[in-house]
Amino acid sequence: GPLVRPQLRRHFQNHDGRQPGGKILSASLPPDDLPEVVNDLDDIDEQEIPVEQRQEFLHKIEKRLKTYEIKRLNESRSGKKLVVLDIDYTLFDHRSTAQSIVELKRPFLHEFLTAAYEDYDIAIWSATNMKWIETKLKELGVTKSPDYKIVFLLDSGAMISVYTTKHGLVDVKPLAVIWGKFPEYGPENTLMIDDIRRNFLMNPKNGIRVRPFCSAHTNRKTDRELVRLAQYLKAIASVPDLQVLDHRHWESYKPR
Repeated sequence: GPLVRPQLRRHFQNHDGRQPGGKILSASLPPDDLPEVVNDLDDIDEQEIPVEQRQEFLHKIEKRLKTYEIKRLNESRSGKKLVVLDIDYTLFDHRSTAQSIVELKRPFLHEFLTAAYEDYDIAIWSATNMKWIETKLKELGVTKSPDYKIVFLLDSGAMISVYTTKHGLVDVKPLAVIWGKFPEYGPENTLMIDDIRRNFLMNPKNGIRVRPFCSAHTNRKTDRELVRLAQYLKAIASVPDLQVLDHRHWESYKPR
């Protein structure tokens, strides 16, 4: 990545001005020629983020708030938390080939969304374009389900670029874009689920990293990630502030 000038080395702060110990989580950004799966579940990489300036991030987010249109599909429901889901490798295997996308759908997808919908509004945020997102969700049978609704969609246009020490510029999904447009959601009641940890670099306390679902044909029979995830979301649904939990250890969570 591009070299980062020494004067850019500032700690990034949370949106309320608190510094998360000056450290923030990020995941490796694999080069294109690496094998698909980079398992950084155990290799938690804490690093300082040298930031051009905190203001610059806020400026980028403000710009998104002014110009970016979140695609609203349904109304928010009062008292529900929000879960923001990635698509590629989280909900389906987008690299394998198959006669039908249904063969590439992550096991228990509809059961997971149905269970999550009891306590959470469900949004989708993918680093692709809106047309692709709508097509994939339709093919997966997600947008017309009688059992749950998707509240809104975001695509790559809502993402911003951030400097990191190791990798230079990376694109991330700042939840503040959602919070600025929908004040019913905030840091205390929002979760983001993704197979790439760097996507929630701006909001490390709100991110849950899942194992990527790839090689669908061999892994379909054994993948239980969404079953465990549904159990976790149910277990923490009544926690008033989701930021107090350490989501890095979501799989071993025991309610108090």
